[in-house]
Amino acid sequence: MTTNTNATAMSPDDDAALLIARTTPDDDVLARLHRRLEDAAQEQGLLDVAYSEVDTPVGRLLLAATEVGLVRVAYEREGFEEVLTKLATGIGPRVLRAPARLEFAARQIEEYFAGRRTSFDVALDRRLSHGFRGLVQRHLPDIAYGHTETYREVAIHVGNPGAVRAVGSACATNPLPVIVPCHRVLRADGSLGGYVGGPDAKATLLQLERAA
Repeated sequence: MTTNTNATAMSPDDDAALLIARTTPDDDVLARLHRRLEDAAQEQGLLDVAYSEVDTPVGRLLLAATEVGLVRVAYEREGFEEVLTKLATGIGPRVLRAPARLEFAARQIEEYFAGRRTSFDVALDRRLSHGFRGLVQRHLPDIAYGHTETYREVAIHVGNPGAVRAVGSACATNPLPVIVPCHRVLRADGSLGGYVGGPDAKATLLQLERAA
């Protein structure tokens, strides 16, 4: 009687790993399949929210758009998964990574950080801006590139001089930072105040615009 002592014999786990490796498409195939899925969803009106991510000097940003326009810009510190979950709940469940819908916005953001753009010409979906916060957020693009206003000045400009704290809340909940420039709003003493992307990001944006 003989005993098989072959040390190279493959275990069932090894067999399974080999089978998976042989049947898993490579990255190029997966990319093509995903692009076909994007195109089909777009053509058939089955895409509620398309999203993409871009690298910038203030960190990675999530961009999300409906058919109306750009609806959300998020900093990584906000948690991309959490942001996407809220978009799926608040706008529609058919959320898909589909960079093609965001190419125009991504290119303008790249131009902005390269110092070649001082304003954005991107269609916006304002459905996440409500009430007084929405009023403040609609005013923010009126603050010119390279300029700032205080929270009090913004409150005056939107017709409610006593609503300084509410202006701060509106800036903090701006769903479209960078594009809608809440970073241009400072405290009365010139200090930064809060910012959804963090103080370093706010300082970087202001420095970029002042250097232009």
